[in-house]
Amino acid sequence: MAGSLNKVQLIGRLGADPEIKQMVNGKSVARLSIATSQTWKDKSSGERKEKTEWHRIVIFNEGLVNVVQQYVKKGANVYIEGQLSTRKWKDESTGQDKYSTEIVLQGYNSSLTMLDSRGNNGNSNLVSENKSSLPNENLNQDSSDLDDEIPF
Repeated sequence: MAGSLNKVQLIGRLGADPEIKQMVNGKSVARLSIATSQTWKDKSSGERKEKTEWHRIVIFNEGLVNVVQQYVKKGANVYIEGQLSTRKWKDESTGQDKYSTEIVLQGYNSSLTMLDSRGNNGNSNLVSENKSSLPNENLNQDSSDLDDEIPF
């Protein structure tokens, strides 16, 4: 029998600036809210329809938190990879158990790619666990000049 897989991949826009908080252990955590939208044309009316889903993202990796804090703002288009996690907590006002399902980015299977270009150079920014490649500010090459060959 095969193992299991818990992996989420999303492309969406931030609905608000990231929220950065300090945990009890002194490390930082980032919380994001990302919207994904689906559009279609209604067959019966011909009307264009849209459905938007909101996703809670929690980032525990210190390197990713720092990059998010510096470079990611409301409206940014991002690609994320993480894992679904549901946590249980007690509502202090009612005493009832509450549940939150979030996409968690931590460990080596998580990544965040900023899809918006910086300036006019058209480069995307990739930030993954234990690696961070931000655009070269001095790169003025047109993307059509780049070699299309993949080295592997």
